[in-house]
Amino acid sequence: MLTSTIDQAHYRTVMGHLPTGVVALSGITPDTEHPCGLVVGTFQSLSLDPPLVSFSVAHTSTSWPKVRAAGRLCASILAAGQEPICRALSSKQPNKFADIDWTLSQTGSPRITGAHAYVDCEITHELDGGDHTIVIARILHMDTGHGEPLVFHQGRLGGIRQLTAA
Repeated sequence: MLTSTIDQAHYRTVMGHLPTGVVALSGITPDTEHPCGLVVGTFQSLSLDPPLVSFSVAHTSTSWPKVRAAGRLCASILAAGQEPICRALSSKQPNKFADIDWTLSQTGSPRITGAHAYVDCEITHELDGGDHTIVIARILHMDTGHGEPLVFHQGRLGGIRQLTAA
C-alpha cells in the first residue's frame, strides 16, 4: 500500500488552479427565525433521477449547523459582481444578512437577490469526507437568473471573461 504525505499549502496551491463557482447556502434558523448562511465552492449536480446536488462543508463551520437545522436551504449561485455578498457570508459577523438583499424562495429559504441561479433543496444525507462533511440534497425547485457566474480561482473572485464552445 502506497502512503504519502501531502503538504497542505501545496495541496491548496494545486487545487486552487481549478476554478469553482461560488454558492451561498442559506436557511432560516428555526429557533430565531433569522436568515443564516455560508459560502461553498464545492457545489455540483449529482443525479438527474432523482434530482440531487452535493456540496461539502468544513467540520469547523459554525454556520452550517444553523443552516442544517432548517432542513431545507436555498443554494444561490452568486453572479459576477456579488463579491460583497460572498465576503459577508464568509465572515464571522453575527448578522451576515444585514447588508444583503434577499427574498424568501418558493420553499421558504433566503434567496439572494440577483443570483445567477438558485436551487431550493432539502438535505437527505451527510457523509464523512475527512475534515469536511459531504452533503447530498434533493432539489425541490430551481431557476436561473441573468449575467455570468462569480468564480473563485487562485485566491481571487471574479466573473468569467471568455467562454468557448466545448
